[in-house]
Amino acid sequence: MVIAKQIARRLLEIGAVKLSPETPFTWASGWRSPIYCDNRIILSHPEVRSEVRDALIEAAKTYGQVDGIAGVATAGIPHGAMLADHLNLPFIYIRSQAKGHGRQNRIEGELIPGGNYLLIEDLISTGGSVLEAATALRDAGGTVAGVQAIFTYEFQKSVDAFAAANTLFSTLSNYTSLLEVAVEEGKIAPDLLETLSEWRNDPGGWMQA
Repeated sequence: MVIAKQIARRLLEIGAVKLSPETPFTWASGWRSPIYCDNRIILSHPEVRSEVRDALIEAAKTYGQVDGIAGVATAGIPHGAMLADHLNLPFIYIRSQAKGHGRQNRIEGELIPGGNYLLIEDLISTGGSVLEAATALRDAGGTVAGVQAIFTYEFQKSVDAFAAANTLFSTLSNYTSLLEVAVEEGKIAPDLLETLSEWRNDPGGWMQA
């Protein structure tokens, strides 16, 4: 919980996470959201980037022996590469779909046959994209130690998806910790917590409600 709040605080400080319950953002899915998370901004802040890297290094220890790190394109690539470099492990990355030219690769880099990989993603919403990447890795002959991400919205749909896929996952920070820090630092009024919690429980129907 300590690291979760620490990372949440840093994400708010650098503007990687923005909260706007009164003027919601619109996601590509069409969902209206009181929060927008762009962890790519971490890369432009060396001190925060190092903190995230170090937290990922500690988190990686919980997955046991791994043979390599796999970044999920695109936002998981830089964090995965930094982690692999520190751990002196091979690195690959997984595209959302195969290239339409050249070797038509979906997995870039040299996959270790039967190798056990830790997948790195920046953000978990429904879990669909990273679980598709995990399937692609398995189909190519690798195995999946688990998924490690920086932040999760904590949707029940994602929890159920990982359970159904029998895939371990963990995140450095989460929506609950973010709201706690935001209230502590006066970034949101306490009376907005109810509507923010309602969004997490039903993101698709939040505006209609």
